[in-house]
Amino acid sequence: MNWIKNFVRPKIRNILGTKKDVPDNMWVKCPETGQMVFYRDVEANHFVIPDSGCHLRMPPDARLKHMFDNKDYTLIEFPNVIDDPLKFRDQRRYSDRLKDARLKNEQDDAIRAAVGIMGGTEVVIAVQDFAFMGGSLGMAAGDAIITSMREAAKRKCPYILLVASGGARMQEGILSLMQLPRTTVAVQELRAAGAPYIVVLTNPTTGGVTASYAMLGDIHIAEPGALIGFAGQRVIEQTIGEKLPVGFQRAEYLQDHGMVDMVVQRRDMPMMVSRLIRFITGAPALAEPPQEDTPETAEVPSDPETPANADAGEPAQG
Repeated sequence: MNWIKNFVRPKIRNILGTKKDVPDNMWVKCPETGQMVFYRDVEANHFVIPDSGCHLRMPPDARLKHMFDNKDYTLIEFPNVIDDPLKFRDQRRYSDRLKDARLKNEQDDAIRAAVGIMGGTEVVIAVQDFAFMGGSLGMAAGDAIITSMREAAKRKCPYILLVASGGARMQEGILSLMQLPRTTVAVQELRAAGAPYIVVLTNPTTGGVTASYAMLGDIHIAEPGALIGFAGQRVIEQTIGEKLPVGFQRAEYLQDHGMVDMVVQRRDMPMMVSRLIRFITGAPALAEPPQEDTPETAEVPSDPETPANADAGEPAQG
């Protein structure tokens, strides 16, 4: 039976030229409700499930287009870094894992950064891609963050970092952990140049990344429901011997306890970040688009035969 299924049927499909009726990625399952949603509807909604509001992981290119005005930006080139300095191997060679990740994600490492205009202001935006080996921080990612921060410092423009990471990349050992103090120094260079540093925490932001540049911003914004923390909940509970509260390490919980400044919906993120930048830099606010008159707000012409204190009519029912 397996021979018929695995050999004969594919041969017949190839001969007849038949294709699968439904692509693999046509439907997306909501992690919270289990609802099946059409992929293009999720994509059009900035990778947020329309009904539940669950924020899915967003590809770096889509994030950059979402943040920059007119989806226009220029990518920043990063220095070349040794791929496998320790010649590490566990079940597989680290070099092979890197090759697979690059082929799958079509980028060199977990960081992508660009220069462009957002809300009329020049900014540098960097995105950490969790799809690339869990967004882990290695030498290449560390150099990319430092290079993009120095670009913002050179231009004296705001720097926005959208973080998503499982922590340091242990296949690079101490060389990975050294990226934590290196990126911390780069943050100080931003401050010395007077460049605002805004961090957007997405799901998940954990490990050594949380213990370094992800929590050193001038303002910290989180997406709804994002997991943010250093150690995992199970490890913490085993260490302290107590049950943690419901929602622990989620964005809303951290906002209530002062670890996050605000929780912002993804669709509102560009507008909110732009407003914060203008507030920090003292730039004038953008002119609000004029509001069109609606039946509720339109001015009612006066009737000379109607007394001034007479009712204009019954209020509209909402």
